[in-house]
Amino acid sequence: MSMVRTGVAVAAMMWAGLSQAQDVIKIGVIAPLTGPQAASGQQIVAGAKLYQALNGTKVGGKTIELVIKDDTGVADITRRLAQELIVNEKVAAITGFGLTPLALAVGPVITQAKVPAVIMVAGTSMIVGTSPYFVRISFTLPQNTAPVAQWAVENNVKTAVTLVSDYGPGLDAAGAFKKRLEAGGGKVTEELKAPLADPDFAPFLQRAKDLKPDALFLFVPAPTAGALMKQVVDRGLPQSGIKVVGTGDVTDDDQLNGMGDGVLGMITSYNYSASHDSAENRKFVAEFKKANANRRPNVIGVGGYDGIHAIYAAIAKNNGNTEGPKLIEAFKGLSWTSPRGPVSIDPETRDIVQNVYVRKVERKDGELYNMEFKTYENQKDPK
Repeated sequence: MSMVRTGVAVAAMMWAGLSQAQDVIKIGVIAPLTGPQAASGQQIVAGAKLYQALNGTKVGGKTIELVIKDDTGVADITRRLAQELIVNEKVAAITGFGLTPLALAVGPVITQAKVPAVIMVAGTSMIVGTSPYFVRISFTLPQNTAPVAQWAVENNVKTAVTLVSDYGPGLDAAGAFKKRLEAGGGKVTEELKAPLADPDFAPFLQRAKDLKPDALFLFVPAPTAGALMKQVVDRGLPQSGIKVVGTGDVTDDDQLNGMGDGVLGMITSYNYSASHDSAENRKFVAEFKKANANRRPNVIGVGGYDGIHAIYAAIAKNNGNTEGPKLIEAFKGLSWTSPRGPVSIDPETRDIVQNVYVRKVERKDGELYNMEFKTYENQKDPK
């Protein structure tokens, strides 16, 4: 009789464990928490954790558990971690991806496994098209670049030099700036490319200064922005009569105060600023600072926050069903009010649609901010 009772007890424990497992949905978060891109990874994780702190962990009757992994910014590690999360942790989705090569590395993995991957950062246009299981809630570089190029056209910029990091997003940014400027009658006279790893911007900046264009357009990934802008200021580019413009990556909110007054007046276009004037953003910034030792959120932090929101919303839309093909369908057409403004997922492309703002660096309440002064609404990636 005791053996029967023991068997019943073991069966009950196994059933309880299975039931508990079925009530937990795991989401893999892959971010560069160490290495040269660590600042991106820290913002991703801080944004993701903040969303859960403010909105709880329950969706569709299930508990959402984040499984956070550090890929150190190395694509081979990103791929391996994605495989481990899918096979060992049985995650319903993966997210993160601080750089384009890291996102591209998981494309074949998610396609084979039929597991959605939500891009929180990586901005090269073509990424989403490489797998039917990619969704992007961040931005594309052409989407963020076109407005500042239009501003340049409208402000009598006839000649420009572009200086970008030599990888996918940089090439996208340079191409988008050139296309829009030259469509408006201007001319890009030289296209400069700095190496992504351990860049020395000095010779490129000197070359740009010697060419004496009306404007210098800049793009580097946000963690590199402080080093670039220090050299821009040290070489006197803003005082040389050259308009220094760029995407918002180069006046990154997380680093802006450390760049000093030399960047005052710089014009950029971007999909988010910590100074964005909305109730949602004021709450987001205040709560982010409270949870992160007064650190200011940047576009990557809001990407981490919105990425988890999108996953929650897709799971809720499916009433808790996380089967891969059904979950990826649930992302299509999602729309919500983000701290950055209204956003949606294009059902045809699975890419983000959002406002892009033209901003000017100004001093406010003793700090430097990117102050928005013009809005381009509902921008898609300009194919």
